[in-house]
Amino acid sequence: MKTKETTYNGVVINGFAVLFFNLVVLPVIAFLDLYILGDVLWLSLPVLFVLVLAFILMLPGYFSQEPNEARVMVFFGKYEGTFKETGFFWVNPFMNKKKLSLRARNLDVEPIKVNDKIGNPVLIGLVLVWKLKDTYKAMFEIDAQTMADKGNGQVSVTVAGRMNAFEDFVRVQSDAALRQVAGQYAYDDDAHDVDGLTLRGGGEEINDQLEKQLNERLAMAGMEVVEARINYLAYAPEIAAVMLRRQQASAIITAREKIVEGAVSMVKMALQKLSAEEVVELDEEKKAAMVSNLLVVLCADEPAQPVINSGTLNH
Repeated sequence: MKTKETTYNGVVINGFAVLFFNLVVLPVIAFLDLYILGDVLWLSLPVLFVLVLAFILMLPGYFSQEPNEARVMVFFGKYEGTFKETGFFWVNPFMNKKKLSLRARNLDVEPIKVNDKIGNPVLIGLVLVWKLKDTYKAMFEIDAQTMADKGNGQVSVTVAGRMNAFEDFVRVQSDAALRQVAGQYAYDDDAHDVDGLTLRGGGEEINDQLEKQLNERLAMAGMEVVEARINYLAYAPEIAAVMLRRQQASAIITAREKIVEGAVSMVKMALQKLSAEEVVELDEEKKAAMVSNLLVVLCADEPAQPVINSGTLNH
C-alpha cells in the first residue's frame, strides 16, 4: 500500500487520439455493422449496443490539465499515483481523478490577541504564502473531503472546495503557530533583558521562526509555507494608551540625557575658555554659581529670562 506521493504509471493516452476513435472510428464501425449485418438483427443489434455502450463509457475518461495542477488517481478506493503532466489525456474511465492545484496561494490571517513573553496583551497579524507539496498527504492524511462539506450535507468534489478546505486547515494552524511564537518574545524592549529579541525589533529572525513553526505543523498535511511575515503588530486597546505614555516617557528621558550631556560639555568648554583667555578670574563659589546658571539656561524647556547685575562680581 502506498503511503506517500508517487507518480501515476498507469495507461494514459493522448486525448485527441481517443476522441478521434470515439467520434470517427466507432461511428464507422456502427455504420458497417448496420450495412453488413442489417438483415441479421439478432447479431447487428447487440454489436450496435456494445458500440454505443463503449462510446458512453469512454466519455468520463477525458481530462485536461494546466501547468501546476495535479490529478490524484484513485481506482475503487486504492491510490494509484499522482499525475502532473499538462495537456489533454484519456485514462481508465473508472479511475477517480481528484483535481488539485499546486499553485502558490496567499493567506492573510486577521490580527489575534495574544500575550507576549512578559504578559502584555498584543494584537498580531500574519500574511503567508503556501502551496501543496505532497498530494498524497493532502488528500489522505487530513479529512479534506469532510472539511469541504460546507455544512450542506454534500461533500464538495471541486478543486475550489478542496483548496478552500486546505486553506481553512492552514488558517487554523497559522493561528496556533502565531500564538506560540508571539508568546516566546516581548513586544518591545524587556527591562530584564534589554539585549533580547523582541517582536517589534526581531524582523527577519521572528519571521524565520514563524515560518519554521508553520512548516513543522503543516508537514503532516503535505503543505509547504514559502514565506511568512508579521504584517500587523500593536498593543491591545486596553493597554495601548498606557504603553504610549510609557514610550513617550522613555523618549523624554533619552532626550533629557542628550540635553544634559550637551549642556555639561558646553559648561566645561565655557569655563576652560574663560580660564585660558583670562577674561575673568572666578573662585570656586562663582564657578559653581555660573555652572548652575548655565545648566538652568541650557536645560530649561522655556527661554531663560536674564537678570542684569549692575554691580561688580564681588557685590
